Amino acid sequence: MRFGILYANTGHAVTPEGATALATIAEENGFESLWTVEHVVVPADYQSAYPYSPTGKMPGAEESPIPDPLIWLTWVAAATRTLRVATGILILPQRNPVVLAKELATLDMLSGGRLTLGVGVGWLREEFDALGVPFDDRGRRTDEHIEVLRALWREPETTYRGDFVRLDRVKSYPKPAQAGGIPIAVGGHSPAAARRAGRLGDEFFPAVAGLDQLRHLVDVMRAAAEEAGRDPASIGITAGGAPSVEEVKRLADLGVTRMVIPNLGGDPDKWKARLGSFSETVIAAVG
Repeated sequence: MRFGILYANTGHAVTPEGATALATIAEENGFESLWTVEHVVVPADYQSAYPYSPTGKMPGAEESPIPDPLIWLTWVAAATRTLRVATGILILPQRNPVVLAKELATLDMLSGGRLTLGVGVGWLREEFDALGVPFDDRGRRTDEHIEVLRALWREPETTYRGDFVRLDRVKSYPKPAQAGGIPIAVGGHSPAAARRAGRLGDEFFPAVAGLDQLRHLVDVMRAAAEEAGRDPASIGITAGGAPSVEEVKRLADLGVTRMVIPNLGGDPDKWKARLGSFSETVIAAVG
């Protein structure tokens, strides 16, 4: 089991010294990865329902800083040596995949192959409207963007004809440091996300807390992988849970390969205490 920290680019970690401190403390205490969140803008008084809270609203104020994940992760990668840097998640249909392929490949190259791309389709319609991106076709756009990213990472010269992207003999360099390209973790809480992970993902990041819902989504993912002619066991699974050895064992029994705990805020002293305790009582016990 590997261990990561979710919501890494929030709270005090939005500052340069906070980002460096969280990353180095995590690395020193045996954590494998940091995972960022993303919103380009948060429209005032948005009406779209946030799917991960009964209130329908994101935690924190609308003015809470959310640094760009790729720039924040570049800063963190420069301050560490072994820690993986990951988006958890990046809203893929909002991005130009050709520009994004270059940005991600550059970060992976500079970090020595430590990047994982977590992607989702998004839920905040008002944000899509602000960016001029159609909301209703975001699922199809996500699927196509995944194909485009992989083609640009793997092919010496890419020609692509899709519904949203058309390329004619383009060359995108540098390539990622990781052979075959950057691993893509498909995130989401819906059966559609689970099926997308089974068809296209290197990993699955089901954003749910209950074991019954998690078990169902993992089953859906595995069925979709088999239908697509893929080996379900080859698809890693990341999930959150209570910080205990017992919870780690329950998640492992479901096939989870990485457990993430949230950045609950605080300062470096609190991070040292909390992450150090988790390292001693959980990571050391199951490692």
